[in-house]
Order: sequence, then structure tokens, then C-alpha cells
Amino acid sequence: MKPHALIAVTSLLSVLCQEVRAQQTTQPPTQNSNPQIAVKVNAVLVPVVVRDAQGRAVSNLKKEDFQLFDKRKLQVISGFSIQTRAVSANNPPLATPTVIINSPANPNLTERPAAPQRFIVFLFDDMHISAPELLRLQRVATKMIDGSLADSDLAAVVSFSGLNSGMTRDRATLQETIMKVRIQDLYRHIGRDCPEISYYQADLIENQHNNQAFQDAVDDAIGCAKLDRRELAEHMVRSATRRAIELGDQDVRVTLGFVKDIVRRMGALPGQRTLILMSPGFLTRTAEAMTDKSGILDLAAQSSITISALDVRGLYTTELDASERGTSSGRSMMTGSEARYHRESMSLNEDVMAELAEGTGGTFFHNSNDLEGGLQKLVAAPEYVYLLELSLENVKHDGTYHPLKVKVDQDGLKLQARRGYFAPAPEKNKK
Repeated sequence: MKPHALIAVTSLLSVLCQEVRAQQTTQPPTQNSNPQIAVKVNAVLVPVVVRDAQGRAVSNLKKEDFQLFDKRKLQVISGFSIQTRAVSANNPPLATPTVIINSPANPNLTERPAAPQRFIVFLFDDMHISAPELLRLQRVATKMIDGSLADSDLAAVVSFSGLNSGMTRDRATLQETIMKVRIQDLYRHIGRDCPEISYYQADLIENQHNNQAFQDAVDDAIGCAKLDRRELAEHMVRSATRRAIELGDQDVRVTLGFVKDIVRRMGALPGQRTLILMSPGFLTRTAEAMTDKSGILDLAAQSSITISALDVRGLYTTELDASERGTSSGRSMMTGSEARYHRESMSLNEDVMAELAEGTGGTFFHNSNDLEGGLQKLVAAPEYVYLLELSLENVKHDGTYHPLKVKVDQDGLKLQARRGYFAPAPEKNKK
């Protein structure tokens, strides 16, 4: 992880903990009355949100109502609990009156806000967002801050590049920090390479061994470099593919590592904790990325942290626009391969946001231009989350992704649950 990114997370925790300690010196800590699973090391937690046909949260299900499948095989649910994460009509908050403090420096009685019940981190993805997307997001986010946070809420605005407002109730500070967010070019393609190979196409070539993707890139190299020898074009493609893979892997490693650190540090907080990721998405298809996502979901489940996500692209088109370089080969123009890779990449980029949201009981808001309304929805955590524990004692650690499926033996219910987990292969003993 980049040093300034780690400093931002450390600073976030420091400021946050100072505020929490100040609150707790005058008020008793909030107790969590929900039964908790004693998490085993060799187990996976599967958060599940269940709603009825009207979208209302369902809270009266029992362990025997659920079925959990790993790679389509029915598994034993080794642990079960129900968490109450948000305030609702059926789940009123504990009384938290304003505390009256008699300060030695000021003998007059003064009021202090009650201890916060909600901690919200707004995470801006300035590493992948475009300039037009950022401008629109800044406009709606600054407006949303005024109307969606309660007086007792503590919130922070953080970006992947290190921008950090610190945890605060001050709306002006949050809004000022939002307007300071700038797009970062550290892992972006700058200029027009020859051949131009995206991280997605490089993954197809290098990791998926897709010969069609390789031949398309070779044709592009022949066209853009005006080559008459195919072996030279193949050499250029292999070099460009390696560069794209190295850059893309490092990008994803830093990005997911930052998210994981924030989730870990938010776990020390009391009350309701929500992380809101605002991003156009990014590709996470490698084994390392899948392992990192599984680690984030495990940490969030263990600490009852909700991750919600906003696709800042809104209603977007998957077609190449005028600002993007067109293909250099006649073959690609006839097959439409470059446009196809672009469409597939844009669709796959949002998977990471959907996985993090669905796997923690959060909400993924996408395919809508109402970004302000979307952010308002994301601030609210789910009222009830069921936690199912899957023991991995009899699961083979085979270095593959294990898709999960949760079913409820009742009609008319809608389920949102973790999609799966990555079971890394055991490391070979070094001689």
C-alpha cells in the first residue's frame, strides 16, 4: 500500500478514537444485545438480508428456515445469529439524552451532544473516477450531506489517494473535503500506446489464455506500428500485456488493501458503522483480488460493518466515445473486438461494488442518474442481518472461488447474501 494511503487510514482512526473516547468518558458504552457467533478461524460468515414483497425487513426467521449451498452442495450451517444494525419503528434506539457537563474552566452548565450511534465513512475512488463523474458526484454529495446526517452522526470523507476530513459532525468540513477531491493518474493509461491493451484484455491474454484476444491485439499492433512482420507485433503485444498486468494488479492490490484497512479500523468503533464506496468500479478477477475481497467480507461480517456502494457512472453507455482511441486494424473494425472488450470490461468493473455490498448486508445503487437519492439510501443500514456460519473443516482448499447460494423455505421473500469466497490453496512447504 502507498505510504500516504496508510497515513490517511491511521489518521482516520486516530481522530475517530479521540472523539469516541471523549464521548465515553461521560456516558456508558452502548451494549450490543444481539447474540454473536464466536467466529472460528476455519469458517466463513455469510450475512443475509431478507425482505418481503413490500421491501420490509424480515426479522423472525430461524436457523432451520435457511439452506446454504457451497458449489451447489448443501452444507451444514454451523452457526447462526441475528444482528440489529439500524433504527426502525420496530427497533427503537436506546435513550441517549444530551449530557450536561460542569466544566472547571467554565462553571456554567454546558451541553454536550449524545454519543454517536452512527459512524459513516464516505470513500471517494479518485483513482478510477473520470473528471465529469467527479464533478457530478461532488455536486450531489455536498448537497446530500446537509439532509442525510443526524446531528449525532460522526462522518468522514476519505479518498484512496489520502485525502481525509477526519471524523466530524461539522457539515462544512465534510463538504469542503468533498470539493478537494481530485482525480489521480497513478495507475491510469496516459496517452495512446501501441498497441493499446487494457487491463481486461491483458487478463484475457495472460490469465485466461484467450487466443482470440491475443490475435486481436497483434492485429492492432500491426496496424498502429505499420509492421509487416507478425512476429514483431507478437513481441510488442506480449510486452504490452505484461505492463498492463503489472499496472492493473498493483492498482487492485492497493485499492482493496485500502478498503480492508478502513474496515479493520472501523471495527473498533461502537454503534452502527457504514462504509460507502463511491466508484465507477474496477476489475477484480485474479486469484489475489478474490482472496482480498474475501478477506474484506470476512472482516466486515465479524465486526458487523455494512459496506454500501454507489456506481458514479449512473446510466452509462458501454460504447466507445469520441475521446477514446479507435482501433488500428481492419480486422478489429470488422469484428468489433475493441468495442466488445470495452463493453465487457465496463460491465465487469461493477462486480466488486455489488459483491462488497451484497456480502455485508449493504446496498448497491447503480443504473440510475439519481445519485443524490442513491446516496441518501446508502446512508441507512439494513435493519436486520442474519449471520450464517459455514465451517470449512470439510471444504477442500483448492485455490478456487466457491460460489455460495442461500435459500429460505418461505415464498415471497427476497434475499441478499454473500456471493461466495475464495479458498486459497495451501502453501507448499519450502525445502
